[in-house]
Amino acid sequence: MPHIGLVTSVIIAAVALLASTLAAVTGFGGAAVLLPVLVIAFGVRDAVPILTVAQLIGNGSRVWFNRQDLDLHVVGWFSLGGVPLALIGGVLFARAPLGGLTRLLGLFLLLIVLWRHLRPPSTARLPLRAFALVGAGGSFLSALLGSVGPLMAPFFLAYGLVKGAYIGTEALATVVMHVTKLVAYRDAAVLPRSSIVAGLSIAPLMIGGSWIGKRIVDRLPAQVFVILIELTMTAAGLLFLIRGH
Repeated sequence: MPHIGLVTSVIIAAVALLASTLAAVTGFGGAAVLLPVLVIAFGVRDAVPILTVAQLIGNGSRVWFNRQDLDLHVVGWFSLGGVPLALIGGVLFARAPLGGLTRLLGLFLLLIVLWRHLRPPSTARLPLRAFALVGAGGSFLSALLGSVGPLMAPFFLAYGLVKGAYIGTEALATVVMHVTKLVAYRDAAVLPRSSIVAGLSIAPLMIGGSWIGKRIVDRLPAQVFVILIELTMTAAGLLFLIRGH
């Protein structure tokens, strides 16, 4: 892992705080902000494991701050599909060509936003058991790309989760996913001790951002909250389309 200077460290710290605050408000988007900076500082192969360690801490703090609103049934079904696919994705991470997959993910996110506005009105909720498939697909792609929070957000929203229930439940599901990914990265020899230390060094900022974001979410109307998520999804989709190469 390359050595980074003081200026780079300060930039990473500032971006980590911003990313964690954004993720605490929208449930995702932090990785899209933080990952490019980590890639520039450390390179792709080191950046993804570092990001996973940092996200594990950030998501864990969001679980704690929203612990009264968790839907454990959703997390259970998510984990059923997510754990085995996160292990498989983590093993493939060391050699997978990711450019085309990143572009497809970006296109998918943009289509999801369009679908949410063009679909006919419906009061039907996403079935609980469908989260096994959401967990499988999301965990596999997350192990390859670092994070796919924008990909999973529409499914949690379609189940009817908003604000603290959405933020906390999605965060707990993501904690399970990240722990599994780290086990796979370790077995695939792409998680050196230096990456763990680098990820943990960002941890206080991730927790601070989660605390700030929780204060913002508590004051947001539910409709504004959903609009903010869709705007973030659109930005992430465009970013993935541009980054994929």
